[in-house]
Amino acid sequence: MAMPLHLTVKLGTYLMKQKVKGVKKYPLIMELEPLFACNLKCVGCGKIQQPHTLLKQRMPVEQAIAAVEECGAPMVSIAGGEPLMHPQVHEITAELLKRKKFVVLCTNAILLPKHIDKFKPSKNFAWMVHLDGLGERHDEAVAKEGVFDQAVAAIKLAKEKGFQVYTNTTVFNTDTPQDLIDTMEYLNNELKVDRMQIAPGYAYEKAPSQDRFLGVQQTRELFSKTFADGRRKKWRLNHSQLYLDFLEGKKEFECTPWGVPLYCLKGWQKPCYLMDDGYAATWKELLEDTDWDSFGRGKDPRCDNCMAHCGYEPTAVLATMDSLRESLRSLVG
Repeated sequence: MAMPLHLTVKLGTYLMKQKVKGVKKYPLIMELEPLFACNLKCVGCGKIQQPHTLLKQRMPVEQAIAAVEECGAPMVSIAGGEPLMHPQVHEITAELLKRKKFVVLCTNAILLPKHIDKFKPSKNFAWMVHLDGLGERHDEAVAKEGVFDQAVAAIKLAKEKGFQVYTNTTVFNTDTPQDLIDTMEYLNNELKVDRMQIAPGYAYEKAPSQDRFLGVQQTRELFSKTFADGRRKKWRLNHSQLYLDFLEGKKEFECTPWGVPLYCLKGWQKPCYLMDDGYAATWKELLEDTDWDSFGRGKDPRCDNCMAHCGYEPTAVLATMDSLRESLRSLVG
């Protein structure tokens, strides 16, 4: 399934402008984390391992908007932590929409019913609900019973109120192809979410559980079996065709670590959304002072098993734009 047309046009226009200007390094999507606090303790995430003083902090609206404007990305993913715990996250969202950004708000959906009326439906806004499997599988991943049912109810509520709803499913070595097929079929055909994001989990150094992460060959086998028999064309996946090829092992890419940068309470995270090697005060400093050649598969062991969309989707998108055949493929799915 191809990406939404208006997003394809927005991104394509942005990419052409960068090419005309001769810009070599630029973001496609900016990850904005206005807080680290969360109401869950997911076993594959290390975000809430931050010091208690940081967990109490909330990024001011003006600071968040300034960071987005500084890097200039056309799309912004607001994450955390749990962004709905930020008392002004609806104001951040509204300000970004005024600036014609496409905004995705990532949430575990527990607080969504309480805060949903602070937001308005828009073609440039979508909820991104975290769902790592069906029923007990998701509850196990987030280490709390009943969260799957809460998330499903919140998705239905958001759809009833006219919002776009995306889902984000992180895959671990405890998942089988059939687990993933069942999850995608349910989200696509039963819940009828607008778009589904899917990617192997990254081995965060501070994640409570370190034995759940996939290696490269495991990832390729899992996705090639999951996507077999034409299934991936039937699903409304929120990815480029080339990134899905990459997950199956049909394509090999190098990472584009600056393609999805992260700005959080500490600043611009080096070198990417997944690895924490310090922070830059400005977007310019991040680009100019980071030794980008030191990262990637075969260069840094932390990168060896990474196939996450935040690093490889930008590469796939750029490769799509450079190929007429792939560009046409992205439009038709």
